[in-house]
Amino acid sequence: MAILQKTHYASLTDAIEELRKEGYEHDFNQHGEYLECKKLEKKFNPENFTIVQTHRFEGMSSTGDNSVLYAIEADDGTKGMLVDAYGVYADSLSPEMIEKFRVQYK
Repeated sequence: MAILQKTHYASLTDAIEELRKEGYEHDFNQHGEYLECKKLEKKFNPENFTIVQTHRFEGMSSTGDNSVLYAIEADDGTKGMLVDAYGVYADSLSPEMIEKFRVQYK
């Protein structure tokens, strides 16, 4: 279960820029059973990656602007990010993926 860290970034853009500097250079896409890195043409099952940071961002004008940024490390050393609007994809995820992305609030 991922632990949501207190957001210390002014914006989602700032967080992405800082994480890229820390080596989280790839973009992940969430699918029902796995994460995909299209650039590397790789797929990662839930047991093959770890969510190392999570940051929540709330939109100023609408709850539809809410999102979570995940910093992810795969067991092969691939580091990247996934931006997820709250719960948008939950209906299409496997139980293993839902559990992996479940966020525990501090």
